[in-house]
Amino acid sequence: MSTSLSTPPSVAAQIARLPELPMAEIRALWQKLVGGDTPTHNRQFLERRIAYRLQEAEFRKIDANLLDRNQRRIESLVETGKVKKRDRDHRPVAGTVLTREYKGVSHRVVVTPDGQYNFQ
Repeated sequence: MSTSLSTPPSVAAQIARLPELPMAEIRALWQKLVGGDTPTHNRQFLERRIAYRLQEAEFRKIDANLLDRNQRRIESLVETGKVKKRDRDHRPVAGTVLTREYKGVSHRVVVTPDGQYNFQ
């Protein structure tokens, strides 16, 4: 069974094919995906960067916001040299039941979907 010529190969197939390509095609792919001349003649480096770009282009179609957010985090890391910790919401998830025993009396608190607490 043959595949249609109009259907582009999967990203995994394109990456798997990289070691088989002649160096001239590797350079052409570099210019297409990265732009400009190749910075080195190290084939392994070029294959890895091309593989990264192929994946990046494919995943950008799926979730461009994630890639943009990651790019901002990378730029911040380069500028400051420190990884900014993500703001985390440490509140319990809605539906969580908190129970405590105090002076022989059991107290129950249920977290509601709006972030409030129901004392029982």
